[in-house]
Amino acid sequence: MDTSKVAIVTGAGTGIGRAAATALVENGWNTVFTGRRLNVLEEAVAAAGQGGGRALAIACDVSKPDQVDALFDRAAAEFGRIDLLFNNAGMGARGMPIDEIPVEVWLDVVNANLTGSFLCARAAFRHMRNQTPRGGRIINNGSISAHAPRPGSVPYTTTKHAITGLTKTLALDGRPFDIACGQIDIGNALTEMAAPMTKGVPQANGEIAVEATMDVRHVANAVLHMAGLPLDANVLFMTVMATAMPFVGRG
Repeated sequence: MDTSKVAIVTGAGTGIGRAAATALVENGWNTVFTGRRLNVLEEAVAAAGQGGGRALAIACDVSKPDQVDALFDRAAAEFGRIDLLFNNAGMGARGMPIDEIPVEVWLDVVNANLTGSFLCARAAFRHMRNQTPRGGRIINNGSISAHAPRPGSVPYTTTKHAITGLTKTLALDGRPFDIACGQIDIGNALTEMAAPMTKGVPQANGEIAVEATMDVRHVANAVLHMAGLPLDANVLFMTVMATAMPFVGRG
């Protein structure tokens, strides 16, 4: 195992981020677990142990430019370089029609999901472009909502469609600097965020229905596969989803 590889995973205290960061540590990556709550991050790091790689908790609000720059500078100082960013941090909002959505809710979701991803990608790109050897990989968490909305999800769906534009542009702009960028679109991984799927959620036809879910470890393994490719190969888009969830044919 190559323990010189260095990853930063945002939103790593819980759910998909925690599962992915833990898998990276177990497979030899020195991994920074980052998120807003240091105590939650430290619990995740302790649970991950020190497998083939080292795990480090650093608190950061990804919507704050100064905190993001400080995070990446500290990670690079600690481990010497940055090889991978998993841009995973994000939030949702209660479903409602657009005219009932407070502007503050819109701004919170945009700041977390889109501005946060931009700021982290920007900082990662800067380090990857200038380090020796040059290059690295950015993986954005797009979501099934980057393709098809759920009812009443204007802020979340809009940001996730925008992530696709970020991914494509980074994949293009990164070429001269050996920076690869891909996107993983995840459907119904069973985390705390997806727990309502097991009880019933609104469908496009107005019904409430239970939806199929999958183990979050399958997502972690998919991220690990994308991360492990040489920089001359890239998974531009991957959809990993519960087989029976209502995505194909949604609506």
